[in-house]
Amino acid sequence: MKIVHMIPGSGGTFYCQNCLRDSELVRSLKSYGHDILMAPMYLPLSVDDKEYAGDFPIFYGAINIYLEEKLSLFRHTPRWLENLLDSQPLLKYAAKKSGSTRAEGLEEMTISMLKGEDGRQATQLEHLIEFLKKEIKPDVVHLSNALLLGLARRLKNDLGAKVICSLQDENEWVDPMRAGYRDTVWNLMAEKAEEVDMFVATSGYYADKSKELMKIPPEKIRVVSGGINLDGYENSPLPFDPPVIGYLCRMSEYFGLGVVADAVLKLKRDERFRHLQLHLTGGYTGDDKTFVSKVKREFYRLGFENDLLIYEKFDKENRIKFLKSLTLLSVPVLTGEAFGSYQVEALAAGVPIVQPNIGGYPEFVKATGGGILYEPNDSDQLASAIESLLTNPDKVREMGAQGQIAVREKYSIDDMAKNIINVYENAVNTTS
Repeated sequence: MKIVHMIPGSGGTFYCQNCLRDSELVRSLKSYGHDILMAPMYLPLSVDDKEYAGDFPIFYGAINIYLEEKLSLFRHTPRWLENLLDSQPLLKYAAKKSGSTRAEGLEEMTISMLKGEDGRQATQLEHLIEFLKKEIKPDVVHLSNALLLGLARRLKNDLGAKVICSLQDENEWVDPMRAGYRDTVWNLMAEKAEEVDMFVATSGYYADKSKELMKIPPEKIRVVSGGINLDGYENSPLPFDPPVIGYLCRMSEYFGLGVVADAVLKLKRDERFRHLQLHLTGGYTGDDKTFVSKVKREFYRLGFENDLLIYEKFDKENRIKFLKSLTLLSVPVLTGEAFGSYQVEALAAGVPIVQPNIGGYPEFVKATGGGILYEPNDSDQLASAIESLLTNPDKVREMGAQGQIAVREKYSIDDMAKNIINVYENAVNTTS
């Protein structure tokens, strides 16, 4: 079975859960002997995956598709100019710019991309189909998320490939759009979803949400829990003198950095937690820089500059070091998330999690026993939840140990790969 996995890159500027999931999934599928390649889209991949991307160029380069959206003359540019604009240095520069990873201002382009051959980026789709038809001839094409559904019809019709699509947090891109655009995008995704052979959601919560938003029939969606490569993680000693709260995600207001920072500052007013520390990692974009600076200034203003530590590097080696420093981890995304790879990473190191009772978090906490939930999702309730654990070290150690056992039993990338292989095989063996 020849498999191509279409993966949008993030440029490596922040902790991208989908990039992490897709990259490790491809590695695991490769280890099982499958002929699989990654096809990078938009921006360079956030990890060193050259071995798994082969000779793939970057398709739908972010600069090209933006110019094609804004200026009609760029919809018919020569290939040499397209190749120049898709160069790694230019795309990495683009990834650092404000607005490159948010929907505001890109609503029209999102709609155009979903229109596929009828959109303004139709030339890019022709390049992709031409390359896949000539060089790969895949049996299966796996789309990383539903925002790529504009590719599905041509992938099926021109290549005869089965199309699988992962579902995880598309709402984080769509929901911030203005209402008119938001409805149009969800309706377009529902229309294009009919071309997909099978959808794969990372949680039951998000499977149900996607069925509703994209009108996906229940028989066309499978829940395959996310997983990580569990090799290399080392147990945290779970320090209490002083205790350390961690945040592992893109350092953004949207992803709850402000909630966890405010909760830690509230706790530090209590003499018992005066030396409490906050450790952060996950990188940030140009859009996030002002907010990250605001968080730093508040710690400095209150004289707590030595209690805020930011790990600038967030590759796996440095994430392992980061996790070993923690007592608890909290990533209180404001609207919740479908899954949260940071939860699995924390428990792989025996670090319990403290998460809001929204999104897919309750499902994961129930499945692992490795943390507690709080509501509503504000800094007062988070501070109270953290306090309840910091005053009960035995409970923290018990939850960390229980959660670690659970993730090793249920959330390895190899288990995820085996389940995905079943999805591929069923799709290939099913006559449309």
